Amino acid sequence: MTEGKRQRIALLIQYWGTHFYGFQRQAKGRTVQGTLEDLLEKIVRHPVTIYGAGRTDTGVHAGGQVVHFETTSPIPPEHWPIVLNGRLPSDILVRQAACMEPPWHARFSATWREYLYTIHNSIQPDLFWRDRSWFYYKSWLEVAWMQQALKGLLGNHDLSALQLAGSDRIHSLVRVDRVHCHREGDLVYIRVRALSFLYGMMRLLVGLVVPVGAGLLSPEEFIRTCLSKEREKVYRLAPPAGLSLVAVGYPQPVFPPADASTS
Repeated sequence: MTEGKRQRIALLIQYWGTHFYGFQRQAKGRTVQGTLEDLLEKIVRHPVTIYGAGRTDTGVHAGGQVVHFETTSPIPPEHWPIVLNGRLPSDILVRQAACMEPPWHARFSATWREYLYTIHNSIQPDLFWRDRSWFYYKSWLEVAWMQQALKGLLGNHDLSALQLAGSDRIHSLVRVDRVHCHREGDLVYIRVRALSFLYGMMRLLVGLVVPVGAGLLSPEEFIRTCLSKEREKVYRLAPPAGLSLVAVGYPQPVFPPADASTS
C-alpha cells in the first residue's frame, strides 16, 4: 500500500447473484469479491481485500450486503458510489459509502443478518420472477402453518441439521432473532434474522418448511427435524434464485438513516 492516510471504507452494495459463483473469491469463476477487488485495485493502484458481512452462495442475491476495504486513496468516502458504479458491471451496484474507524469490521462488528426467501406459489410461471424466486406449483402453501413452524426456531439452537457439508465453522449454534412468513398474492415471503447463518441454512430451512405449508409435514415435525442434529433428515435444498441477503445490522448506524436497509 502506498504512503498516505489509510481509510477504512464501508460500502452498502446490491448484486444480482445469477451469474456469480457466490460472494467469496475463488480460483475459478466470477465472484462478487473478486469483481470488486479487481476494479478497486485498478482505481487505487495498490492491493485491496474486500471483507463482506455475509458469504452468499452461487446464485444468491443481495439487496443489503455490507463490505469494507482499506485504501490510501484520497477519494472522499461519499464519492465512492459514483466512482464505482460507472465502472462496475450491471449486476452490482454500490448504494452508499462511509468511512469507518478500526476496529469496526463489516463481518465481525455485525450484530445480525437478515435473509429473505421468495416463493412464487402459482400454477402459471412468470418470466419476471424466474430468476428471483422458487416457482412452486405443486400445491397451495398455507403461510399460517409455515409461520407456526418457523417460530419454533427463535432463540439459541444447535442447527447442524441445517448445515451443508464443506463449512469451516467450528460450531453450529445459531441465535435466531426474528422469523416471518406472509403471502402477497402468488408470492410467499420468508424472512429470517439471526446473528449468523450456517452454510446452506436458509435454503435447507425453506426446503423443509415448504412441506409444512403443503400439509405434508406438521410444524412440530419441522421443529423436531431442525433440532435433531441429523443432517440426513433434511433432504431438500431450495433453489438459490429465491434467496437474498437483504440487511445487516450494527450497534451504531453505518450509513445515513435515510437508508432503511441497515437500520
